[in-house]
Amino acid sequence: MEKLKRYAVFLIGLFINSLGVSLITKADLGTSPISSIPYVLSLNFPLTLGQFTIAFSLLLILIQLAILRRNFKAEHLLQIPISILFGYFIDLTMELLFFIHPQTYMASVIYLLIGCVILGFGVYTEVLANVAMLPGESFVRAVSSTWKTEFGSTKVAFDVSLAVIAGILSLLFARRLDGIREGTIIAALLVGFIARLFGRKLACQMLFLKFRNS
Repeated sequence: MEKLKRYAVFLIGLFINSLGVSLITKADLGTSPISSIPYVLSLNFPLTLGQFTIAFSLLLILIQLAILRRNFKAEHLLQIPISILFGYFIDLTMELLFFIHPQTYMASVIYLLIGCVILGFGVYTEVLANVAMLPGESFVRAVSSTWKTEFGSTKVAFDVSLAVIAGILSLLFARRLDGIREGTIIAALLVGFIARLFGRKLACQMLFLKFRNS
């Protein structure tokens, strides 16, 4: 029963995560680093952001298999249905946010910041559930555990690499930098901080309630 509750929390977090990604994308200032390559591809080929997200996630799982080899466990395969669901959630939330078309730069910034808060809360919720990881985070964990690097530094290097590759793909396919903008950098800097902030604030509130009721 406890495991079932954790998976329910994870699914809620996954949907919140997709909503944050979609709102950041709708802000039209770029997208989150993990979605940058799928987003650039979706701007240049007739597949949706969600569909390219699924394909990219499956690629990350295959690379994890190559990195981990014997350490690749059956539980890692849980990333496959999670990736498919996450991709469908992204397409669903992109449709739900059809009305968002910021007309000014300030409106774009506001949508971007709201999206970062939502995505940060989604990341916190997934971590709180503690049952599975999205392929992006699982890939970073595979690299850091195999080559004994610090997870946080590896995550930053991974995000930067994704943004750079997305930029190169954009220049290659569109002959201009399309889909990678300042919003990508802002999201990379803010989302992790916001997730940790939610963790600290909610943990403090839970301790306070526990103390008050004791």
